[in-house]
Amino acid sequence: MDAPRTPAPAAPQAFPQALRASRSRRRLSQLELALRAGTTQRHISFIENGRSAPGRELVARIAESLALPLRERNGLLLAAGYAPVHPQRDLADPALAPALEALDHILTGHLPYPAIVVDRYGDLVAANSAFGVMTEGADPALLGPGANIARLALHPAGMAPRIRNFPQWARHVIEALREEQRRNPDDRLAALHDELAGYVPEPGPAAGRQQGADTLLGFTVPMELESADRGLLRLMTTVAVFATAADVTIAELKLEAFLPADRATADALREDA
Repeated sequence: MDAPRTPAPAAPQAFPQALRASRSRRRLSQLELALRAGTTQRHISFIENGRSAPGRELVARIAESLALPLRERNGLLLAAGYAPVHPQRDLADPALAPALEALDHILTGHLPYPAIVVDRYGDLVAANSAFGVMTEGADPALLGPGANIARLALHPAGMAPRIRNFPQWARHVIEALREEQRRNPDDRLAALHDELAGYVPEPGPAAGRQQGADTLLGFTVPMELESADRGLLRLMTTVAVFATAADVTIAELKLEAFLPADRATADALREDA
């Protein structure tokens, strides 16, 4: 195990602050973090007080133990005075082509059901042809390049008027954004949350209980979406990521697949298949 180094050069104040903030957001004690990172609580305390400067290997272990996103791991290394280790490439970089090709295969394989790929902010990266059933009637301004899927879903000119259980489903989306912001604070994500929260009504206690009883599947909150030609579609969502990604851009991509929550929805979506 690593032992505290005393005396030691004072660690840059940026790192102790960043470490305390990351640990607190994940609600870990110094002892819990120390056990995960293979060091001692005393050493973690010395680091957070700026009395000990951690080596690069320990910073990497701490970041791994905190399950930090790759972007934040790079930030923690920089705060400790080390170069970041995870590259961040543009999606057009040829090095990312195999990952994007894999995503394209999955999008196609999910047909006739809708599926999309979004970045860390929910901006649309790719979609399969079935996704059109979800965007019908939406304002074209919400569908242009860099369209944000959460905004498209909750905006009054987007999908919102067609979502029959909008208050319940929208609250689910807002809570997911709030939790992501708590774990990985970001100014743009915070602004998006504040904007979208303004579109969601506060449910009354009685209405919320009744609506929950009517729409819950028992294990998920389905979206109940009215469609022009297929009637009511009940869709549940799954999310997949590259679990072993080493590139920041790829690690932050999410594949959201929509699956039928009942037989009628499955049959309706298969009509044109």
